[in-house]
Amino acid sequence: MSQQTGDSKGNVYTREQVAAHNKKGDLWVIIDSKVYDLSRFANLHPGGLNVLLDEEVAGQDATKIFYSLHRHEVLTKPGYMRLQIGTLKDEQPTILALQPGALSSVPYAEPTWLTAGYFSPYFNESHKALQRAMRKFVDEIIYPDAQAREEDGKRISQSVVDAMAAKNIHAMRLGPGKHLKGLTLMDGIVKPEEFDYFHEMIITQELVRCGARGYGDGMLGGMVIGLPPVMNFGSEELKKKVLPEVFGGKKFICLAISEAFAGSDVAGLKTTAVKTEDGKHWIINGTKKWITNGSFADYFTVGCRTDGGFTVILVERGPGVETSLIKTSYSTTAGTAYITFDNVKVPVENTLGPEDAGLLVILSNFNHERWVMICASAR
Repeated sequence: MSQQTGDSKGNVYTREQVAAHNKKGDLWVIIDSKVYDLSRFANLHPGGLNVLLDEEVAGQDATKIFYSLHRHEVLTKPGYMRLQIGTLKDEQPTILALQPGALSSVPYAEPTWLTAGYFSPYFNESHKALQRAMRKFVDEIIYPDAQAREEDGKRISQSVVDAMAAKNIHAMRLGPGKHLKGLTLMDGIVKPEEFDYFHEMIITQELVRCGARGYGDGMLGGMVIGLPPVMNFGSEELKKKVLPEVFGGKKFICLAISEAFAGSDVAGLKTTAVKTEDGKHWIINGTKKWITNGSFADYFTVGCRTDGGFTVILVERGPGVETSLIKTSYSTTAGTAYITFDNVKVPVENTLGPEDAGLLVILSNFNHERWVMICASAR
């Protein structure tokens, strides 16, 4: 008999007990002293049922076989953690997961500047302190939510958005600048006036360690590309209203340029903005497609055709704005959307940059967009 506890994972078994569960419908395995019941999972196994029924796997210690085919992180995912029913008697795990915030000792797993004995003139103590804090934050707060949301396709949990806002991570993701003035960054680890692009790079590279591609975009990727036009080209009144809402995680924003028949080709855009007779409002009509975070956005930075060219306008969700989720090749947690604007009335004060000179606004956005992509990809 196994030793029973209130928690099924606290059950203790002998190797002989595990060996008795070695057939279809009653299938246990041992992985690094932990006992897993795969009876119901077996038919869902990506490698097929026969692999699990192999005489060296079913009811046996499959540690070597498992790690020859999988990364350790697989066992930390919620769906697989539930399969553990106990441990082996008088045995301890030999493969220990990194503690939250710890650096990997695997060669080339970390950036060179974090390697012991290596010096870089570009990184000082504030960069190192920020990296340590971000690593711990991602491991403890973001990673569990990333795995769960990547699987179920739901939007990033509001609790995570709020936790990031409390550390002013949303604001730091947009790089150095006036928007950081007066903010306490990551509990005071770095001063706003000292924050540079290497600090931002650290934040980006630590965030992508969540290892969930759809969630990476769903983690307010729309803000990273949709808010800079407001910061750089919006009126002071507009910035005072929108920036605190977005940085505080209370509202969400996205960049709405791409269209079904034009892609991101500005010259081919069909969404139009026409001024009312009194000149006080824009009337916007058209559609946008493949818009990251569009399904849950409150604000849309929209590229529109106007009489004299191309204009960028900030649209707030309201009458005439409809969004529908698009299923793409990655998780729907990214909130990729198809957006319809049907006679949407927007104050002209929401115009971003010069009227008919929207190309300037969009092109000025490219450098930071590409910088973020490079930082994430390099990690």
